[in-house]
Amino acid sequence: MADISVKLFDFTLKNPVMPAAGPPIKDFKMAKKAKAGGTGAIVTKTISTKAAEVPRPNMAQTRGGFMNTELWSEMGPEHWLKNEYPKIKDLGLPVIVGLGYSAEQISELVQKIEPYADAFELSTHYLGSDTSPVVESIKAAKKATDKPVMVKLSPQIDIPKFAKAAAEAGADGLVLINSFGPTLDFDIDSGRPLMGSEDGYGWLSGEAIFPLALRAVFQAVQTVDIPVLAVGGISTGADAVKMIMAGAQAVQTCTAAILKGPEIYGKIAEEIDQYLEKHGYQNLDEIRGLAQKAAPEAANYETRVPKIKRDNCTGCGLCIISCVYDANYLDQENKIVIDAEKCAGCGLCVTRCNFEALALA
Repeated sequence: MADISVKLFDFTLKNPVMPAAGPPIKDFKMAKKAKAGGTGAIVTKTISTKAAEVPRPNMAQTRGGFMNTELWSEMGPEHWLKNEYPKIKDLGLPVIVGLGYSAEQISELVQKIEPYADAFELSTHYLGSDTSPVVESIKAAKKATDKPVMVKLSPQIDIPKFAKAAAEAGADGLVLINSFGPTLDFDIDSGRPLMGSEDGYGWLSGEAIFPLALRAVFQAVQTVDIPVLAVGGISTGADAVKMIMAGAQAVQTCTAAILKGPEIYGKIAEEIDQYLEKHGYQNLDEIRGLAQKAAPEAANYETRVPKIKRDNCTGCGLCIISCVYDANYLDQENKIVIDAEKCAGCGLCVTRCNFEALALA
């Protein structure tokens, strides 16, 4: 069994998987379920100085992803201080408290909540080009506490610019990414939007945004030397491994916990361990940042014909259906053959193969 523990600031996580601030961690009851499900830490749902008024309906599964108009907690800070934070702290896991949104609101809340927090995660959901709202929020929190302060960034911004500004403002870590949007979907029979917001718009999360989140994490790690926590479409151990290879210290998941239940935290952690064992790694440090080292320095225009692992081929035909160059076909033994003269090296067939029968050279 590999060591999948993570040192984050001055505390240690038994594994790198935790909830993202949102419905799956909306109160103590859900935090307790998250612990039973195998989470390495508790990240509480973001609160602000007032309870949120959330439109209904506010969550929907969509093709390839998930859409929501969820805001911060529908319970005010007084309720959290009296009924939620003390019991969450007693669970015995590291607690990262989510706070938002303006510098003034954050400043008002930090000192009250500090006894229950091992670290803070600031949510700004800021989409502009001016970094000052994010910077001022960080400074306000740092002025009010000596505990680690992380800031969560949205994908629609210039990631290197905001990551650097956050680090220079004193942020101890980054969390990337927030949900993406605005987006729209509606019921095909009535034409009514799936979201109950004024404009019917929502925010996209889940598997659909994983490549977007992976890119943002990759860029942030390239830019700053503070810990980066990855969130956005993570639903499997393979997703988590990719984020750690991009340089993330740990990962968070929200949509997968909504759709699959709190057992997902432990399942992802177990799959990470299985990956490390299978590939001969002893701990997460051995894979952290591997993708940064493997990234090409320039675009590659050389055509590389995929290598065939003949024994793995099942003759399913997926690679043939999707080959727009008509380069793939099955031989008399129902095994894949690639015509090198026709192959353009696009790589699609490799990613479509479910049996590891194809690989890029």
